[in-house]
Order: sequence, then C-alpha cells, then structure tokens
Amino acid sequence: MKVPSQFLFTVCQHRAEDALKTEFATTWPDWRLSFSRPGFVTWKLPKNVKLASDFDIRSVFARTHSFSLGKVSGEWADELAARVWPLMEGTPVEAIPVDHIHVWQRDTAVPGDRGFEPGRTVLADHVATLVRDARPEPISGRLPINRTARSGDAVLDCCLVEPNQWWIGWHRATTLPTRWPGGVPSIEPQSQIISRAYLKLAEALRWSQLPMAEGDLCAEIGSAPGGAAQLLLERGMYVLGVDPAEMDDRILANPGFAHIRARAADVKHSEFARVRWLLADSNVAPQHTLDSVEAIVTNDQTHVRGMLLTLKLPDWNLASHIPAYLDRVRSWGYKYVRARQLAFNRQEICVCAIKNRSMRRFKPRGPKRGKRKGT
Repeated sequence: MKVPSQFLFTVCQHRAEDALKTEFATTWPDWRLSFSRPGFVTWKLPKNVKLASDFDIRSVFARTHSFSLGKVSGEWADELAARVWPLMEGTPVEAIPVDHIHVWQRDTAVPGDRGFEPGRTVLADHVATLVRDARPEPISGRLPINRTARSGDAVLDCCLVEPNQWWIGWHRATTLPTRWPGGVPSIEPQSQIISRAYLKLAEALRWSQLPMAEGDLCAEIGSAPGGAAQLLLERGMYVLGVDPAEMDDRILANPGFAHIRARAADVKHSEFARVRWLLADSNVAPQHTLDSVEAIVTNDQTHVRGMLLTLKLPDWNLASHIPAYLDRVRSWGYKYVRARQLAFNRQEICVCAIKNRSMRRFKPRGPKRGKRKGT
C-alpha cells in the first residue's frame, strides 16, 4: 500500500535535530524541512512521492516516524482527543483498521540530565485513554495503548509536542523500534542500577537481537563502574571487564566477573581468546574506540562473533563520519553492521556488528562456569 500523505514527522533525541537534518539531506535530499521543535522534526515530501506504508526510513537518528494527519491544539485534553479521529476522515488511512494507539511526550531534556529518562509517562497513558475512548464508532474490545505493537500492526500515533499541541499520525509497525511507543522500549531493571549503562545495553540488546546466551563470555572495554556488566551478569553471562577505573563492589563480588584493571591497548590478546561478544563504551573519540577494537578483533588469537560499540560524538559534526565508521567495522569481516542513536544514549550512537546474519539464529556454546583470574 502506498501512503499519499505529503507530510511525515520524525522523533529524535533532544538536541539531535541538526544531526538528523544533516542525515536526511543525504538520505532524502528531496524532502523539505517543515515544522520542528527539540526532539521533533516534520518533513514535506515531494508531490509525486508516495511512500509504502512499510518503507525503511534508513536513519541513525530518527527513533521512529509517522505519516502526519495534522495537529490538534487547545486547552482541554478531552476536547483535543475528540478532534483526533476526524483527522482520518476523507483519507486512505480511514479505511485501515487501527490495531494500536501510541502516545508519547516529546523529550524535554537529554537522557540522564537531572534524572530525565525517555519513555512511557502517566500523562501519555492518560491521553492515550482519552483518544481511545473518543473513537466515534463502536469497536469490539478495547484498543491496546502504549504497549509494544505486533509486527504489521497499524498504529495511530500521537506525539505531545506541547501540552496543548498534539501531532497526529499513522504508521505500520515493521522494525522493532517502530513497534515501541515513540521508538522507546519499556525497560524494567531487576534491581537498582549501578549506572545508566544498564539502560543503554538493555535497549541495545533488544534492538540488535544479538544471540547472546547464558554462559557466553563477553568482554567490555570501558566497563567501570559496572552498569552494563550488571545486566549481563543478571542474564547469566560471564563478563571480562577492561577498565583502569574502579568497579562497583557488587560487580567485583560476582563470581561471573573478572576485572582487568588496564587500558585495552595494554591487555594481551590472549586474554580475549575465549571472548564471543565484545562491548565498548569508553569516553574517547570514535577513532580511538575503533583503534582499540580493531587491534582485538583482527588478531589471530581472537574469534569475536559480534559487537556492540558505543561511539561518542563530542562534536555533532562527527555524525557525517558515521558511514566511514561503519565501513571500517565491515572491513574487519563483520558483514552485518548497523547504527542507531538509542533512546537511552546521550551524545553518542550504538553500532551493532555481527559476522554473518545467520549467526542470529543460533545460540553459541559458552565456556564452562568458573571464575576467570583478572590482573
């Protein structure tokens, strides 16, 4: 099905708008920038362009996208909710049965700033309920709201750009992020998290769908204080943490964790011989991270199946180098390479790399259980 909408809106991280606009200037050069606010950007499509409902937006910085049906403005939430469904009248979307309703608030800050984290809110759930209940025609059952949609679901979108201004749209859930409300997964930690790295890795694992399994050995460059290691250990994996800084005592006390208190460049390659999955999240420039990782994965003693790399972008202009970063990772023999600015990332992106797509169907056999000696 082709969607004739001439406007499309995208959601991104607060302050990542310029990176998104620069990316689209290359990927979608015929699209014209329209209305924008921090974390929210709309585009006008050429008149002769009709995109498929399941088209791939091919974006690193757009969390999700929606074919715009317009906006509603006003002072009272119930009145705004009543104006949502009429926006579909007279459009091809009117004939499409809506399977799900997603309502979310535009990010008001960078993730991690003053305790802000993106995701589901009480206000968004309240508005979603009002929108669902305002649907004029009777339906069998109640539409699910603000949950992960099923693949192929038709989703009615409502982005609360301002408290009194809602943008309404529609999309077909295809990729995993388009199944999440606002492109943000719901993450519920098992215990108090040691650091935000826990949230970042939880999202990265869902998005990448790397076939990490209980008993696998993972190495993490830049592991202190231990947020990512906490999640891996909870899932029954072994973790080799490489970082000159101190780890949290709770991580050090776990028999599945070993700490090499050194920089990655100073660690013998033999230490990575049994590692199957490599993670890196160091507060250094992208080139430095890639240099450290390349020295490990291209060594004859290592056999790393897949990676999750966090590349910091201290200057947003570095976003233009992302294609070159991904090509470099591919040159190491990783055929399946993707990048995304995760919802829980800050000024950085996540790169997923795996040797072969077929590896995603198999669970690798992990090493025998036992504590590994650190240095």
